[in-house]
Amino acid sequence: MDVGGHAAIVTGGASGLGEASARALAAAGAKVTIFDLNEERGQSVAAELGGAFAKVNVADEASVDAGFATARAAHGQERVLVNCAGIGWAEKTAGRSRQDNSIRTHAIDKYQLVININLVGSFMCAAKAASGMMSLEPAGDSGRGVIVNTASVAAEDGQIGQVAYASSKGGIVGMTLPMARDLAREGVRVNSILPGFFETPIYEQMPPEVKTSLAAHLQFPTRFGTPAEYADLVMFMVTNDYINAECVRLDAGARMPPR
Repeated sequence: MDVGGHAAIVTGGASGLGEASARALAAAGAKVTIFDLNEERGQSVAAELGGAFAKVNVADEASVDAGFATARAAHGQERVLVNCAGIGWAEKTAGRSRQDNSIRTHAIDKYQLVININLVGSFMCAAKAASGMMSLEPAGDSGRGVIVNTASVAAEDGQIGQVAYASSKGGIVGMTLPMARDLAREGVRVNSILPGFFETPIYEQMPPEVKTSLAAHLQFPTRFGTPAEYADLVMFMVTNDYINAECVRLDAGARMPPR
């Protein structure tokens, strides 16, 4: 698919992997709308790209609907959706307090929050984008549109304390094939990326020694990935019409031990 002149939406597009994806799409000629809760940063990036911004909470349907209305009013029906919005959370299924050795269970509200934002939010944006794409005429062999979701290597190699996060990202992997099958006759492709360690705002806050320790588990290169490298794979999935229903790890061969 040639994205030039077509509308695209990137959730979580104000920073990190989402911002890099928005920039890559805009550089290829797409009309980009950024969905994010960070209004100041989101508007700044959108203005720089000549795009649009909508303050969207992807876990809230009314907010998502309003965001799609804003995007379509600005650029028309999108042919591309890239889902990057998400949060992390670290807590064991059950554990002991370091303070008094008391036993506690994972906070259920936090588990639900991670699932609602990472999984339900991705599904909701994908479903609403797909229904809109179905109203378009096919762009030749490229069909009507493409959806790229962001999972994580945690979907396959979840670590201690990642039960909520890994569950949410595992759900994204699990919905990729059936979603692609649901939309195949409509000419809408669906793929997912499983990123490993990337230079994003979350990891930038880590002490250098922690990042060095994590990088030691990579095969090659032994460094964190850059958002631009993630965006390269997004663009490949968008522009190569023959890749569909795939979940691709982007992690320098990372294989993490359980601790």
